[in-house]
Amino acid sequence: MIYPSIDKLLKQVGSKYLLVNIVAKRAKEMDTTKHYQLKEEEYVSKKNIGRALEEVSKNLIHIRESSE
Repeated sequence: MIYPSIDKLLKQVGSKYLLVNIVAKRAKEMDTTKHYQLKEEEYVSKKNIGRALEEVSKNLIHIRESSE
């Protein structure tokens, strides 16, 4: 089973496209800065893409919608 589940993530984000953009941006940020919001042993995933998904599922990444 994949962790975190896509259903839970889509309830938080609302769109698959937005989820992909957020997670890709956060994973790239983790690669360059080596800054993680959790302790490394608290993550289930070993790769930054999975870790970014975990951060989204734990509400550590907040999404601001622009009012255009």
